[in-house]
Amino acid sequence: MEIILLERIEKLGGIGDVVTVKNGFARNYLLPNNKALRANDANKKLFEANRSKIEADNAERRTDAEGRAKDIDGKQIVLIRQASNTGQLYGSVAVRDIVEALTEDGVQGVTKAMVELERPIKSLGLVDVKVKLHPEVVVTVGVNVARSPDEAEMQKQGIDVIAAMFEEEQAEAAAAALEPDSEDEFEEATPPSELAAEEAPATDEAEEA
Repeated sequence: MEIILLERIEKLGGIGDVVTVKNGFARNYLLPNNKALRANDANKKLFEANRSKIEADNAERRTDAEGRAKDIDGKQIVLIRQASNTGQLYGSVAVRDIVEALTEDGVQGVTKAMVELERPIKSLGLVDVKVKLHPEVVVTVGVNVARSPDEAEMQKQGIDVIAAMFEEEQAEAAAAALEPDSEDEFEEATPPSELAAEEAPATDEAEEA
């Protein structure tokens, strides 16, 4: 389908560009979200008649987004989740969770459509997520997924929590292997009663002889 872009679309073009896209992409995303118009004669004339206003509105939104970006770019949010000792989450972190965490942290106006997450997060760790405040203004938010606030702080400092835990378990196992087994020592030792019997003189036998 041939369309007229009403805003900059990554990998497609900028305002006023006439491009060809797949029908499904146009019908399901671009057209219903007012990001484009069908490129027929009527819409081409309509766009040209309103080009100045469309461009001015876009510039205003971009300026507003640039102002907000200063407070959001580089922000880190912490999401506490249950996970196995291998770091796999019991569940996942989705776009909705990120938006809710940002809102709770005082960031207003971020919608699910703005968050670019290729797939849900399914393991512990730090993930950089892009948030598109405007087609031309993109910021990065750090998502810190941990099992506890303490582990989140460790991850923030660059510590691999799972690797650190594995090393600790290995050290404990090695220390346990070096400890003497007191039960085995007791079993191997000769009981005092037997020692006494061995050391006692055989007086009765000598007298009978």
